[in-house]
Amino acid sequence: MSKLPVSPLAPAAFPDMPPIDGVRLATFEAGIRYKKRADLMLAELAAGSRVAGVFTRSLCPSAPVDWCRKILPGGLARAVVCNAGNANAFTGRAGDTAAELTARVIGESLGVPTESVFLASTGVIGETLPTAALEAALPKLAKALVDSRSSNWRAAADAIRTTDTFAKGATATARIDGVEVRINGIAKGSGMIAPDMATMLGFAFTDADLPQSVLQALLADSVVKSFNSITVDSDTSTSDTVLLFATGARALSTPVDDAGDPRLSDFKSALDAVMLDLAHQIVRDGEGATKFVTVTVSGAESDDAARRIALAIGNSPLVKTALAASDANWGRLVMAIGKAGEKADRDRLSIWIGDEQCAANGILCEQYSEARATEHLKQDEVSLRCDVGVGQGQATIWTCDLTHGYIDINAGYRS
Repeated sequence: MSKLPVSPLAPAAFPDMPPIDGVRLATFEAGIRYKKRADLMLAELAAGSRVAGVFTRSLCPSAPVDWCRKILPGGLARAVVCNAGNANAFTGRAGDTAAELTARVIGESLGVPTESVFLASTGVIGETLPTAALEAALPKLAKALVDSRSSNWRAAADAIRTTDTFAKGATATARIDGVEVRINGIAKGSGMIAPDMATMLGFAFTDADLPQSVLQALLADSVVKSFNSITVDSDTSTSDTVLLFATGARALSTPVDDAGDPRLSDFKSALDAVMLDLAHQIVRDGEGATKFVTVTVSGAESDDAARRIALAIGNSPLVKTALAASDANWGRLVMAIGKAGEKADRDRLSIWIGDEQCAANGILCEQYSEARATEHLKQDEVSLRCDVGVGQGQATIWTCDLTHGYIDINAGYRS
């Protein structure tokens, strides 16, 4: 497949990401699937680093997901390795062997326990990972470790891409009890993106000194509001992984041992900002996407019900193709709401496209202007809003349009 053009929704530039004390980075070209580009990424973590993780709910998880789930209860991490081009999923015992080999070789190369090496793979499902090429490349990857300055974060983000058209990174600073800490994150994802994550990987790193129990609670909460609130095509992958590492380089005078500690307020906001930024970038890189779409549902029976209704809208091919055509066919929103399986009062339903109200109390608004609604849909950032009239629940999700480009990419390329 020829190189894809950069998404028209891409950020203007990769962010300037500061070093994180206790993190070193490396990339290497192993030739697992791609030629003339790095396809391996390694992050080495200082001794004592803690880790939290959230993984796919697919019933066909990849070998790296199984490996991470097995070692996560240990709470400590010394490295994370990611390969692009091969998902190492649905590969039987050979997949487990490849995962164990990767962790062992990196562990030996760095002088750290095998069970402290976390793994992620992304790419084609069902193809055996070429262990000979991998085993030869991994020691060279470890020898390539450098500091975590901004250009090296960019290289790491590039190395984990598959059909992504741009590297994805985000950064923020926060204060915990007066101590300034940093958070950097990189991610990949473009297609097979749906709630419960998808074929997306996210790695976040902080120099904050926080225990695993706190990290896990913060990450789980943040993922619900970010990676689990996006959809490109409703397909959930086998390899979804989000990992949060804390090196502890910025020590606190008094330890934090509860995720509800008010001293974490600023850190929570910063972590949420990084995760949401990365999630939005994945939607902006949706395969063939030309529009970034915000869907907000209010008046639902609960927040969870609102989220499910919003996702029914965001996943509807009829809604998404109408968005691609700038067609203000708001009846398709009614259809999606009705099929969501959640309570909605047809006779109190209200719908907006941008600021233009299309329907109120279950019927077309007299003042509705399809021309104004269409003009909004011609923009590259679109908003849809619905009130279903049964309660106080509300939620927002993010999606993109569905174009011929999505078909061209997925019909012309095995990923």
